Amino acid sequence: MQTSVLPDLAHTDTKAMHWLATAAAMAAVVATAGLLQPDTTAAASTPPHRTAAQHGTATVPPPDPERAVFPLQCGGVGNTVAKQAPGDLDGDGRPETVAVVHCAAGSGTPPSGVYVLTQGSGAAPRIVATLVDPAQNMSVGDFAVRDGVISATLLGYSSPSIPSCCPDQQEKVTWQWQNGAFVRNSQSDDSTEGNA
Repeated sequence: MQTSVLPDLAHTDTKAMHWLATAAAMAAVVATAGLLQPDTTAAASTPPHRTAAQHGTATVPPPDPERAVFPLQCGGVGNTVAKQAPGDLDGDGRPETVAVVHCAAGSGTPPSGVYVLTQGSGAAPRIVATLVDPAQNMSVGDFAVRDGVISATLLGYSSPSIPSCCPDQQEKVTWQWQNGAFVRNSQSDDSTEGNA
């Protein structure tokens, strides 16, 4: 997954004891990982290990976007998760959630952000990729996640004089996880007459 542009501020006041404990914990993890390596001679003749989530015996819930913190500047009105869809986007057997989020506005069409969320066991959901930044001044029409592919219709404006209620540009886009990043493909539709 792509890393978030937000810094991790969990450890802002560290002391020497903290670093010693961290080093000891890391050494234990490395030692344990070395002991749990698979037998490479057996790997060629046996099928790959599948997680319980892949077999369906234990389902892992997708991240809940209502519990995530989004990097929107909404001036105190808060934000709205307008659309969301879960899916295993990177093929690791654990679902991610794609969320379309914008500032809570009483009227008009506030710009949307499209974010990919992941969640570790017992942790809060976190943003691992921003697919559409609200600074791009776009809103999202159709939206879906199917078979690891995110698809959306992005609505925008040809000039600042176009009213925010009535976007006059439309672009159909997809994103798919390939070689460690989300790859975007798009197809513009110049015949759009502005629909929201």
